[in-house]
Amino acid sequence: MKRSHGDGSIQKRGENSWRLRYYVGDVRHSLTFRGTRKEAADKLRSLLADAGKGVHVAPDKRTLSQWADDWIALKTAERQHKTVARYEDLLKKHVLPRLGERPLQQIKPIEIQKLYAEMTALAPRTRHHVATVLKACLQAAVDIGKLLQVSPAAAIKKPSAGESDIGQALEQEKITTLVDGFRGSTLFDFAFLMAFTGMRRGEALALRWSNFNPTAKTLRVESALEYTKKHGLQFKEPKSERGKRTIVLDDTLVALLLTMRARHQRLVAGAPDGVDVDLSLVRIPDDWLMFPTPDGQPNEPRHPDSITKQFTKRAKKILGFSIRLHDLRVSHGTWLLDQGTPVHVVAKRLGHDPSVLLKVYAKRTSSSDESAAEKIGRMTSGLSIGPT
Repeated sequence: MKRSHGDGSIQKRGENSWRLRYYVGDVRHSLTFRGTRKEAADKLRSLLADAGKGVHVAPDKRTLSQWADDWIALKTAERQHKTVARYEDLLKKHVLPRLGERPLQQIKPIEIQKLYAEMTALAPRTRHHVATVLKACLQAAVDIGKLLQVSPAAAIKKPSAGESDIGQALEQEKITTLVDGFRGSTLFDFAFLMAFTGMRRGEALALRWSNFNPTAKTLRVESALEYTKKHGLQFKEPKSERGKRTIVLDDTLVALLLTMRARHQRLVAGAPDGVDVDLSLVRIPDDWLMFPTPDGQPNEPRHPDSITKQFTKRAKKILGFSIRLHDLRVSHGTWLLDQGTPVHVVAKRLGHDPSVLLKVYAKRTSSSDESAAEKIGRMTSGLSIGPT
């Protein structure tokens, strides 16, 4: 049955299959619809009404996989490469195998809900991340791609992330034991600096000697090193604007860095250990890194993943249990908070947001629990526990 130009037309194609044709402005659109004749007419009226309101979404056969590729390309221009690589990995592993070939405009909310329900083998936080990325991807198809009027994930509740697992805080004596256990290895200086500055792995690996001011006893964090399969090793801006910061060093850390710098100055001068040389006259090139590859060039960075593997393996031998390299940062922040250091001071040192610092880094240690118990004990010591 044909209608007037303004009303569009409905043509039967087969059993419960209809071709809807209509105009939006001077552009003709065609859409195959499956359902009853009445449902096809309702759909056509809805499309024309949307066109009249200026919210019409043109029919598009693009699949979720195709849109995901476009969305990832868009995010590459505005997010860190490692972050975008994580988005892509989550979609490819957990979403696209099931929904990737589905036409984007045909995906229903129930399909999203079933997807979440079937991810029971994943950790709660991973499930939450998958849902967050998928929801952002589909919402972008509404806001940017103009491929959807409403996201099918909009009304679906995301899986709970559970309790945030950002690591464990080690007692002070365990930190000392751990760092001392690296003595004599190529990771000793790195572990020492990480443990007592709370820096992120990538920030420490990006440090250059021009960032160190021994007179002011400061270390300036200006960049970070990251690795992604697509882009390899790259220096980038810190994780956030707060990441650009100046860390005040104690005398021991200054002495450690001066000893490290002296080794590099001897390389510049070509002077082996034991040979007297006035190192104050030796200038280290600006692009030399504090932690280059042990057997490579002074401006060649160490691979972050290699550092982590070496650290994790040796740390387990030293302590007798597994820890992550990031736990040095967690321990540093927790210890400072336990000592009564103001939250804003700790946050500035870690390059973190003060509003979430307590939630993320204030991990209780057994000693802090005991300290709290002692304080409560002093309050209750004068109270009777007998009958009133």
